[in-house]
Amino acid sequence: MTQKSTQDVALIVGGGPGISSSCARLFAQEGMRVAVAARQPDKPVLQTLEKDHGVRRYACDAADPVSVERLFHNIVKDLGTPTLVVHNIDGRVPGIFGKAITEAEPGMAFDTLRNAAFSAFLVGQQAARLMPGNEPNTNGAKGTIIFTNASASLKGFAKSGAFAMACHAKSGLAESMARELMPQGIHVANVPIDAAIGWTQEDGTRAHRRAGTTVDDNMADPDRIAETYLQLHRQHRSTWAFEVVLRPWVEKW
Repeated sequence: MTQKSTQDVALIVGGGPGISSSCARLFAQEGMRVAVAARQPDKPVLQTLEKDHGVRRYACDAADPVSVERLFHNIVKDLGTPTLVVHNIDGRVPGIFGKAITEAEPGMAFDTLRNAAFSAFLVGQQAARLMPGNEPNTNGAKGTIIFTNASASLKGFAKSGAFAMACHAKSGLAESMARELMPQGIHVANVPIDAAIGWTQEDGTRAHRRAGTTVDDNMADPDRIAETYLQLHRQHRSTWAFEVVLRPWVEKW
């Protein structure tokens, strides 16, 4: 199936008020057809994106192969073949936070791996099946696949084994896909974010539920992350970046 027009079609898998919403707003402002997929597409924040920016909402369990295949089928039918796909799913099960390796419940560890890395595989696979059929743009590129990752992909923190396992798996997937697909004109990028994401609250402040309110840009701004994703999508193929690590200027690493 081929693109309906030369207009970019962006699909963001994983819908929330942070990175996904910032990407959806920016991509729509840049003239793209934009879709956001989430297990709960009726979230108020996603309804607002639809109302204010024309973003299409889709239901999808990204860890289910049938659901992901159906999502891409519907995107192609409604908007055209994606030229930009962002996998933005953390995947951590709440009960796995801060658990020593001897205490981590195996089912929660498996669900974290499934939600994060396996869902990335499913989304990446569908994108990789469709994008080679796109007409190359003026840069010679047929599409971009971006995986949001975390600092756990670079270092395994104590009491974070399940999440580190999932993030390392996602990095390995992205690197393998980049080596396979970039010679075919498809840009693949892995973006570990070494920070809490401070998204804008109703009162205009930026905050994170576990890290408090932002002070002097001490948390990553999702609007700035979205700008980086757009820049990755538009990079010249002679200098495609694979891994871009983002962190605030005050972050200790």
